[in-house]
Amino acid sequence: QMQLVESGGGSQKAGGSLRLSCVASGYKYYAGFMAWFRQAPGTEREGVAAIYTGGSATYYTDSVKGRFFISRDAAKNTLYLQMNSLKPEDTAMYYCAASLPTYYRDYDALKKGSYTYWGQGTQVTVSS
Repeated sequence: QMQLVESGGGSQKAGGSLRLSCVASGYKYYAGFMAWFRQAPGTEREGVAAIYTGGSATYYTDSVKGRFFISRDAAKNTLYLQMNSLKPEDTAMYYCAASLPTYYRDYDALKKGSYTYWGQGTQVTVSS
């Protein structure tokens, strides 16, 4: 199995930046979809950004396009989410997720049901 551990959450004022990290273990080699989701109280868990780790295809929900950037350092088994120009509505618990290994294909990369492995979450709070 894959284990995922997030870090990097915290508090920022609107307009600030944070970088979230997700360290993956359990696979020597992995090719699949990995993603960041977020969930605010009383809301459904929402896909924020995703990446195919066997290539470079990326996906973003409309509300973060141009502000958030997903990347991966394969040598460190680490997934990142660089969050710039933070807004109060970005406040949520952020979760790292990974699919079962798969080849690149049409995939609902921002749908939570597409993912098998989940981290414990890291809280991001943005104040105005």
